[in-house]
Amino acid sequence: MATGVNNDATLRANRAAFEHYYLRSRRLVDVSKVDTSVKIFGETWPTPIVVAPVGSQLAFHSDGELATARAARSRGHLQILSTVSSTPIEEVAAARDAPIWFQLYTLGGWPGVRRMLRRAEAAGCPAVVLTVDNPTSAVPARHTLARARLRDSRDCSACHEGSGIAAREKPMYDGIENPEIDRRDQPLTWDFLEQLRQETTMKVLVKGIVTAEDAERCVEYGVDGIIVSNHGGRADDSGRGAIDSLAEVAPAVKGRTLLLMDSGIRRGTDIIKALALGADAIMVGRPYLWGLGAFGQPGVERALEILHSELKIAMEFAGIPSIDRIGPDAIGLA
Repeated sequence: MATGVNNDATLRANRAAFEHYYLRSRRLVDVSKVDTSVKIFGETWPTPIVVAPVGSQLAFHSDGELATARAARSRGHLQILSTVSSTPIEEVAAARDAPIWFQLYTLGGWPGVRRMLRRAEAAGCPAVVLTVDNPTSAVPARHTLARARLRDSRDCSACHEGSGIAAREKPMYDGIENPEIDRRDQPLTWDFLEQLRQETTMKVLVKGIVTAEDAERCVEYGVDGIIVSNHGGRADDSGRGAIDSLAEVAPAVKGRTLLLMDSGIRRGTDIIKALALGADAIMVGRPYLWGLGAFGQPGVERALEILHSELKIAMEFAGIPSIDRIGPDAIGLA
């Protein structure tokens, strides 16, 4: 999980790009009470930090996704569950004791997609997140070598041989009869997005948008949200940092749909920069996963606590009393 793909150009760019921006700290502002709450689809959350979807969490700790869900519940974070979760969505929702969003890969063609949508709806998921930044089953070289070193018999030994085996092995697919589950030939197109919107009652978000043109088209297609993301540098190797992509996408969206961002966020100051560039909230994956691997649920809680604490401190030093006061004037271009 610490590596990217090929020569790690995008992985490194995700971090380096945050240095393109600096905070413009304002003085003589009352920051004795900092409000970090945000509204997402009309619901108030105490933090703009969303728990991003990461699959195969049993590979990192014996409690896997259940530990993450309990930590998200205790810290008040919105959570998104991966299609390739190693724990059934019903169990994760029960541990979370609140609705979770569902991240969607198109394994199994439309038969598989349809069954997953029905299952997510039955589990009470209010939103589905279609990932579009990983359109091929091909795996770049460095990514392959990194995965080959995994030795966890609980989950990884079978799941990294190919998407078909992963799909059959993972409990997310329990009870779903789908003889075509090995298929990865469902094209990710605008027609597919339209069909997805017609197929489900859940809100539809698109994850992996990095250009203004695609963001504009997402809005035209009526999506409920856009997530600027490059898969944390673990899919394509464009070499462009996600925060720079956000700077391009946000002006095209113009507040017409929910806008989230992930890939490269590690500090509280990073969060302010993303919000100042137009994100309504941000998502993190690796930080909480490292906590999960080290200490299970307490580790996830601590990782999220550190990020939230850093955000509050950064807001205090920048003279920002609430999230809704973070605008373009909060940052400058280095």
